[in-house]
Amino acid sequence: MTGTTHVPATSVVGDADPFAPEHLLHPGPLHRALRAAGPVVHLRRYDVHALARHREVRAALVDWQNFRSGAGVGLANFRHETPWRPPSLLLEADPPHHDAPRSVLRDVLAPPALRRLREKWQSTAEELVDAVLAEQEEEFDAFATLAAAFPLKVFPDAVGLGPDGRENLLPYGNMAFNAFGPRNDLVTADAPRVAELSAWVDARCRREALDENGFGARIWAAADRGDLTHDQAPRVVRSLLTAGVDTTVHGLAAALYAFATHPEEWQRLRERPELARVAFDEAVRWQSPVQTFFRTATADIDVAGTVVPEGSKILMFLGSANRDPDRWDDADRFDLGRDPSGHVGFGMGIHQCVGQHVARLEAESLLTALARRVERIELCGEPRRHLNNTLRSWAFLPVRVRPAR
Repeated sequence: MTGTTHVPATSVVGDADPFAPEHLLHPGPLHRALRAAGPVVHLRRYDVHALARHREVRAALVDWQNFRSGAGVGLANFRHETPWRPPSLLLEADPPHHDAPRSVLRDVLAPPALRRLREKWQSTAEELVDAVLAEQEEEFDAFATLAAAFPLKVFPDAVGLGPDGRENLLPYGNMAFNAFGPRNDLVTADAPRVAELSAWVDARCRREALDENGFGARIWAAADRGDLTHDQAPRVVRSLLTAGVDTTVHGLAAALYAFATHPEEWQRLRERPELARVAFDEAVRWQSPVQTFFRTATADIDVAGTVVPEGSKILMFLGSANRDPDRWDDADRFDLGRDPSGHVGFGMGIHQCVGQHVARLEAESLLTALARRVERIELCGEPRRHLNNTLRSWAFLPVRVRPAR
């Protein structure tokens, strides 16, 4: 990708609405059609340029100079529209405004901090799995009892949130990720709770609401040192809460769904529990909890021979890139023998998810505890999706398990 170019536009024009319920529910057919249509597809409904192949998506993610996040990583263009909330200092900012908040959060979430959490999180995961196996019948909703319950316990604890109101975290995240799409029925359904949920989250990001030993207090301490301003500190805590819950919950649900539908891979994990992190990354590649993000072109950009005009919104299909057969052999298969490390499920470049190692530690803890205690896991009913403009979300994941002898 280069700067200003005079290559004539040769993009394919499409009428598809990627945010229509049928595509959110079953994105695969649209993704295959977009990849087949070309490296750049102009979607007329929203006047955006879509990238669905791995090569172009990855290149756009790492090229922050030409494909900016500061105008919003959703459909709304902050150059012309007022954001519904103050923009994220990490996700919706570019250098130099992006640098200090990311540096602080990277230090807060550095390996020494995660090493201190490892033993505690492993113990919590084992207690949760033991309780589920003791209290439930052999059939239960793995989404609510495992994929949601574990992150909603350990991650808010680590941030320093009190116990009250944690049931608001998933609805708030659902609202935030819906807002990256068009103002459709999903956004309208969230509208009655926008003020309430926003006020709750903002209150939890204040210094006095946070335990002095958590990630949140360390962010405020960075502001005291001058690494951030005190106005920035609560917004960095908010970014941590927004990005650190829903994506992990739905990533864990994707892993459980993968194992329930691939029994041979579950046995492979039981035999080799050290594959837990690989399993989580492969599940993120295979299901892509974050399906899409936008960028804005800072100049006329040549993308594989097509001119993307300055100021245009670029819609990157992360979920499609993660199943691009030109990048992955047998791309539609969940496979623990694969190296999934090139996936774009956590982004790439300077905006790559700063909390991805936290998510991996949560997944490793829960999947390892399950592998030790469950001989078999399988679906016992039809899973249900929860539609969201950005997330590949779950509502219900019925499984039947056989405890290990």
